[in-house]
Amino acid sequence: MPASIPPPGDPANAATQPAQAPLPELANGPLRNALDCSDNAIAMTNSDRQVVYVNHGFTRLFGFSMDDIRGKYLSDMLQGPHTHQGLTEAIRTGLRLHGHYHGDALIYSSDGQPRWVSMVVNAADEAVGGPGGSITVLTDITLTKMHEVLQKRVLESMVSETSLPALMAQVCKEVEGIAPEVTASILAVDANGRIHPLAAPGLPQDICAALDGLPIGPSAGSCGTAAYWGMPVVTTDIATDPRWDNYRALFLPTGLQACWSSPIRDHQGLVIGTFAFYFREPREPNALHQSLVQVCLHLCALAIERDAARQRIHQLAFFDALTGLPNRAMFRSNAERALSQMERDHQSGALLFVDLDRFKQVNDTQGHAAGDALLREVAQRLGECVRAQDGIGRLSGDEFVLLLSNCSSQQAVQMAQRVLSSIARPVDIQGQVNLPSASIGIAIYPDDGTDIDTLLLHADQAMYQAKSDHLHSLQLFSLEMNRRAQERVAMERALRQALEQRQLTLHYQPQTTAAPVLTLHGVEALARWSHPEWGAISPAQFIPLAEETGLIHPLTQWLVDEACTQLTAWRAAGLVVPHVALNLSGRSFHQKGFAQSISATLLQHGLSAQDLMLEITESVVMDGRTVTQENIEQLSQQGFKLSLDDFGTGYSSLSYLHRLPIAELKLDKSFVQDLEHGETARALIISVLSIAKSLHMTVVAEGVETQQQCAWLKEHGCEVMQGYLLGRPMPAEMLAEWMPGANTSCCG
Repeated sequence: MPASIPPPGDPANAATQPAQAPLPELANGPLRNALDCSDNAIAMTNSDRQVVYVNHGFTRLFGFSMDDIRGKYLSDMLQGPHTHQGLTEAIRTGLRLHGHYHGDALIYSSDGQPRWVSMVVNAADEAVGGPGGSITVLTDITLTKMHEVLQKRVLESMVSETSLPALMAQVCKEVEGIAPEVTASILAVDANGRIHPLAAPGLPQDICAALDGLPIGPSAGSCGTAAYWGMPVVTTDIATDPRWDNYRALFLPTGLQACWSSPIRDHQGLVIGTFAFYFREPREPNALHQSLVQVCLHLCALAIERDAARQRIHQLAFFDALTGLPNRAMFRSNAERALSQMERDHQSGALLFVDLDRFKQVNDTQGHAAGDALLREVAQRLGECVRAQDGIGRLSGDEFVLLLSNCSSQQAVQMAQRVLSSIARPVDIQGQVNLPSASIGIAIYPDDGTDIDTLLLHADQAMYQAKSDHLHSLQLFSLEMNRRAQERVAMERALRQALEQRQLTLHYQPQTTAAPVLTLHGVEALARWSHPEWGAISPAQFIPLAEETGLIHPLTQWLVDEACTQLTAWRAAGLVVPHVALNLSGRSFHQKGFAQSISATLLQHGLSAQDLMLEITESVVMDGRTVTQENIEQLSQQGFKLSLDDFGTGYSSLSYLHRLPIAELKLDKSFVQDLEHGETARALIISVLSIAKSLHMTVVAEGVETQQQCAWLKEHGCEVMQGYLLGRPMPAEMLAEWMPGANTSCCG
């Protein structure tokens, strides 16, 4: 404090000291008038450090009149609970060594309000015309200090990545240090209009807990009302304000009697929180409080928005944007911690790999918006099934995964059954009822794996087996599955290599007409694969594998090119082969530009569309995908003819037969094999022949193996037959040797 602070041993009570009158020249002269007009607070002390003069600026700033302070020590009048304890000694040292002191100090006015001042104290000896003590000039820097202390410290904490609750608690404590009569609180307001305490170090914890999650509204205390209306709300008396009817009993026992709450807005003007001052007596906020709030509202908005941005970045990095579930990275991290805990506690667990059945059909027939809606609904249902200690995540597409802690294999099966039942409930999407289903694979910890990668692999294998066995089912992992999966991986690798090195071959099976003398109608190209170690591999194995792994596209390209090459070679050798039939995978039609690629291959070999018969299944015909229909339409425009393979075994829609370029129906061999002993098979064959005749289509009967079958089909008007009786699939070079044998009759 100024040099008026008494040294040790000085009288503690200024009232016991003889008061000295102000200097005569200040009584009514122009110098005094000038000092009184100054905005700064000026005080003079005598050699005994007692106040002999204060100007009007001192009275305005601190509330003490000349009569109040004359003859007293400034330290007695201005010191407060937070004034720096070493201030007095610092002033004395400065005056003794340099004749002056300059520094900042926290002192208090007559009403107990803290004020930050810039203090300049100069010695004023009588020898130079002074009062004999000192002259002190005090400048109010409360607002400047407020910005410096609050903004500097809070912004530094932001840079230091301090958590939002800790940061907001710091704001409250800084405010309460500047205005000790205030109890500060900061609440966040979520997107659903509910409040959540961020910081209120001066409020009891049970009050914060009671407020968490309460809705804002026009009568929700000061804070809830301020957030609802988006404007400050002053409650001068909590005991009588009707907006506090539902909260009065909670707050009054704390001694808090008034509250002033202001909304915190983000950069778009939306209310994201509230900043409140509570008082222990009925009152309104003063100018200091208003200045404090103006500074704090900006800081709070900055901190809350920054934290929301960090959370959003975290959400995007670790959570699935569509379902809100943890993504693969977050699930792995959570799972690793859970497995470590299970290992320490010697517990078992289970990993459930959930894959929706026929999900692509939803996307293809109802659109991706419907598919997204289904995924969100499934995610919600899965969340309802799991326990608090369980983990959940969305890996990709329609794949979900659950990690069950402290769970036996029997409990895992029960949970999987519960999940299947939950998923199977009808879902209304855009007015259309869907009946979803799923397949689940289960891997048990630690029996089936001790790390998350192994468990995921084995659960995936079990899910694949469940889907293969029967849709909407579950399957526990077994070592046999792992063996088959390893074989499948090896076969995929070998097939990829075989395609790259053109190790596959084509065999050709004759299709003959049922004339008195059999003639060649065409040949069907059939892919064959002979592995150097495994020997001959059935198409029933490698064709589905190619479809599942995406290798069907290069396989189809090779098939078309190889067949065209061989047909050109036959014709160059003088061998008359009317056309080659190619069995095309439905997945090929999902590829944009597939029709153009076939035409381009034909053009390269100098062939026309009539030289190929493209065999497709009924599932391709009825495929609702736009790209599939575009490919079929383009093939039709280019002059290709289609053969409907396995006719009668699928979900036929006869309306397709008359509006698509279908020239041929292939009668499935299951009907042919049953015709000798099955009345139903014969009736169905007669129906197919009748339909084909009326639509001017050719029927090719597959699987003809006996003379009796051949004779019956011929008798009932079947024009073309294919089977072991007529010719087995053979390498290209053997077809020339077979051709003369085609001029014999197979049946009477």
